[in-house]
Amino acid sequence: MTTLLISDLHLHPGAPEVTEGFLHWLQTRACGCDALYILGDFFEAWIGDDLLDLAGQDPSGNADLALRVARALRRLADDGTELYLMHGNRDFLLGERFAEAAGATLLPDPSVVMLGGQRILLMHGDSLCTLDAEYQAFRAQARNPLWQAQVLSMPLAQRIALAKQLREQSGEANSNKAEDIMDVTPEEVVRVMDEHAVATLIHGHTHRPAVHDLSIDGQAATRLVLGDWQPDQGWEIVIEEGQAPRLEHFALGG
Repeated sequence: MTTLLISDLHLHPGAPEVTEGFLHWLQTRACGCDALYILGDFFEAWIGDDLLDLAGQDPSGNADLALRVARALRRLADDGTELYLMHGNRDFLLGERFAEAAGATLLPDPSVVMLGGQRILLMHGDSLCTLDAEYQAFRAQARNPLWQAQVLSMPLAQRIALAKQLREQSGEANSNKAEDIMDVTPEEVVRVMDEHAVATLIHGHTHRPAVHDLSIDGQAATRLVLGDWQPDQGWEIVIEEGQAPRLEHFALGG
């Protein structure tokens, strides 16, 4: 049995190489695997599932991209691969309608799952960056169901403008922050892993792919961080029955 995990593709019309590379990866690498987990920031931005209604009418190309990706995921699901989606800090408005169209299940963040015969904690990773107080305040607001309902009630044009504004504010704010503030807080990692009684944590978000050896209550533990996809390169974690998870990068071709 083979499970694949990816995150931080940040799909958007302005990066067609990543989209084409991902669709090629679905047809080749992911085809036939038992399960695929996408751990957030799948899209650069998501303004609501009603975007799917605008295919062929949206000049930005976002609607056509969303429908094309959903259909590609559905084909993989129809072939027998279990699909799971987790929200990220960019696509926190992904909803049940998109998940259904893609043949996927929305997964809470965090989630503990059994993979390869072991308990593994899956997260997007943004909640681990506790030193970034400004971002954590926004995260609390963005995950509030009332705030989300208010945003989704806006006309589409206003939502598009809001998404652009949030991205610009995020980029400007991050450019003025120290590197360690935007990375995970080591103490929070240990706390969360201990709280969920796991020895393995997998997440994305930081764009710092690595495998970190840890100690939780005197026991060996591991934190694996997925990388973000670029026009020439993708990242995945591979889990096979009875084997430790492997972080791998690969050339992205379409």
